[in-house]
Amino acid sequence: MPTRPPTRCAEPRCTTLVPKGRCEEHKPVPWAGRDDKAARYGISSGRWRTLKRIVTTRDNGCCYRCGIGQPDADDDPDGEHQHQLDHITPRFEGGAVEDLENLGLICEPCHIVKSKAEALRANRARRRTRA
Repeated sequence: MPTRPPTRCAEPRCTTLVPKGRCEEHKPVPWAGRDDKAARYGISSGRWRTLKRIVTTRDNGCCYRCGIGQPDADDDPDGEHQHQLDHITPRFEGGAVEDLENLGLICEPCHIVKSKAEALRANRARRRTRA
């Protein structure tokens, strides 16, 4: 099977030959520039945990979309499959950050579906404002 010849790194003025893209020195750092919760929402991680504990008690540990309960600590000792605290109405659509009425527990499968739909709506809104 033929292979394509190496090309120069995509970084300007770098002459390193690579199979594609950028050389190891110029590859972007994954998740660089991503803010933590304090910078993103304006609240500390301790406050976020407190809100999650309050919402978990209020909702009996059930996902607000599908109703599935959170796994027991015995079934999930590392806490990997615990429900996440989620903004029901996203912040970019006017949802409040700390309003308990806007917070709910969500299971991982529901969170993936909801996040994809929100990203799609946000991207469409961005495109409309640019046009």
